[in-house]
Amino acid sequence: MDLRFRQIHLDFHTSEKISTVAGRFNAEQFADTLKKAYVNSVTCFSRCHHGLLYYDSKRFPELVHPGLKERNLLERQIAACHKQNIRVPIYTTVQWDYHASTKHPEWVCLNRDGSLVYYCREGAGDLYKPGFYRTLCVNTGYRDYLKAQIADVFTCVAPENVDGIFLDIVSVVDCSCQHCVVGMLKNGYDPENRTQRLLYAKGMMDEFKRDMTRFIHVLEPGASVFYNCGHINPSAVDAQDAYTHWELESLPSGDWGYSHFVNTIRYARTTGFDCLAHTGKFHTSWGDFHSFKNKEALQYECMRMLAYNSKCLIGDQLEPDGMISQPVYDLIGSVYQEVAEKEPWCIGAKALCDIALFTQEGLNVGTCGCVPDEINGACTMLDELGLQFDIVDRRTDWHKYRLLILPDTIVCDDELAARIDAYAAGGGKVLASCRSGLNRNQDAFALACLGIQYSGQAPYSPDFLLPTDTVGKNLPKTEHVMYQPGMLVGQITAETLVYTYTPYFNRTWDHFCSHKHTPSSHQQGYPGILRNGPCIYFIHPVFGIYQKNHPKWCKELVNDVIRLLLPEVILEHDGPSTLVATVNHQELEKRYVLHLLHYIPVKASADMFTIEDVIPLYHISCRLNLPQEIKSIMTVPAGLKIPFRYEKQTIHVTVPEIHGHCMLELNY
Repeated sequence: MDLRFRQIHLDFHTSEKISTVAGRFNAEQFADTLKKAYVNSVTCFSRCHHGLLYYDSKRFPELVHPGLKERNLLERQIAACHKQNIRVPIYTTVQWDYHASTKHPEWVCLNRDGSLVYYCREGAGDLYKPGFYRTLCVNTGYRDYLKAQIADVFTCVAPENVDGIFLDIVSVVDCSCQHCVVGMLKNGYDPENRTQRLLYAKGMMDEFKRDMTRFIHVLEPGASVFYNCGHINPSAVDAQDAYTHWELESLPSGDWGYSHFVNTIRYARTTGFDCLAHTGKFHTSWGDFHSFKNKEALQYECMRMLAYNSKCLIGDQLEPDGMISQPVYDLIGSVYQEVAEKEPWCIGAKALCDIALFTQEGLNVGTCGCVPDEINGACTMLDELGLQFDIVDRRTDWHKYRLLILPDTIVCDDELAARIDAYAAGGGKVLASCRSGLNRNQDAFALACLGIQYSGQAPYSPDFLLPTDTVGKNLPKTEHVMYQPGMLVGQITAETLVYTYTPYFNRTWDHFCSHKHTPSSHQQGYPGILRNGPCIYFIHPVFGIYQKNHPKWCKELVNDVIRLLLPEVILEHDGPSTLVATVNHQELEKRYVLHLLHYIPVKASADMFTIEDVIPLYHISCRLNLPQEIKSIMTVPAGLKIPFRYEKQTIHVTVPEIHGHCMLELNY
């Protein structure tokens, strides 16, 4: 599915206690406001988390919001938007429905102790806390209810008017309701074992998605379908045939933070699906009425979506009276106008990457939205270095990448180890750290290409690395602390690039020194960084350390190691580590597009990062190694030609100014 670039997700979770719902709704004004704000798709509500409907239901008239003054609200929203060529996917909720969970407690997921499951929100187990977060089980009669409600929507708005269905809150839940227990026993799972329960729940949820998509596509074969759990990871891709595209819910000022989107899109974009990223107009997160995100933050978030090959979506919530907020769409329009101007250089663009960063996140059955620490740390480090990379798993074809990074925890079965060894033997480079490369039992290395053998955990922690003239060449030649324990490895064919230095002793209750850890004894210890031909191994969890403590020396060590393996990379620049740089390829237009963004999120409050200022950069030098000979470079959409030169097949170009977001078109 080819998604539109400028979308709105228009929440409408509205209490039954409000009696004047949509009383001020004006269909023409609604659509006209969206159109003037450059919006070309808006997701509107059929049913909300309160369990109430916003259309003239034939099947469930008793569920229509009791205060709804415009009974045909959804139908009129769709008709008015279609006249303006604005697409209107329809929202429905799945696992949160206050009405259904109250009237049908037999449909609610149960914990193993028999208590109700509350999904990811406060108030678990307290009936008197506000919220609609009791989680419904789609393995019960609720599934038939949900199908009936969706069929009712198609009947009331007409199938040809249904552009798509957005199904919200669809997650794997550790459920011990009677239906799930019967299903587990029937399929050979042990209900008393949490891992077994989650494996069953994962398979059941994948089956639910396929079943529901078949049902929807009988009603309207061309409808888009997406199941939202707030995160896209390899586990979601197991049921990719039930989706038509990906949507990445990732509000940086909400629970997700600024790192989540980039560390998710890099995986999602490798699957072949078009991607749509969510942010919000809210200062914080969903349901934050009468708040406004700083324009600089909203601009950064949307331009970053373009840079990482995603379409844009901004979350909003229609106020209960149905009156669309003009100030909100003045804000959105000021950003979406810029998106519209830049779209031609983003259509069909694919990321150009040297490096594949391997993830095993999909093995964590039941996790919803947690990028592993080592992946976050690696992404931050590689971003700060300006390196171009994707996140991959075992399904991905790695051969188009020149370097495969196995961060900290990538243990290998025989099949995965054989693939990685073959990749290295075929000319690929491998960088591994800590437990990566161990077998499933974690008692020996499964990867022969590393040329090392496992001898257990390193005897000292923390220990220290002493930089050399090759690795850590810009660091002072003294010990640098490594905050987390490493591995003790023996050398088979690998050579030592960097040695550890050991402390006087480990810190314990009966021998300790100073406040934090024991200093170096200045005695050389065991190998710290080793090389075996095309493969380099760090004994420490260097990426997890970077995520937790952000020591610059770890980044310097990794950078030097990468440059040993890849003397030439796609992009280098002399800008600060806060500069975001991506290289995309538009093959049909015969051009590359270099995105450069400089916005700095600042944690000036206790709860969240914000952006208020754009700090321009001037005269940033970039060096690019591209497959084709470049004929011209210009800024777009402005069209200012930029001089450049070639030195030994490397393009050298100086960008005069980066004011927030700069795009360079490189034609060949």
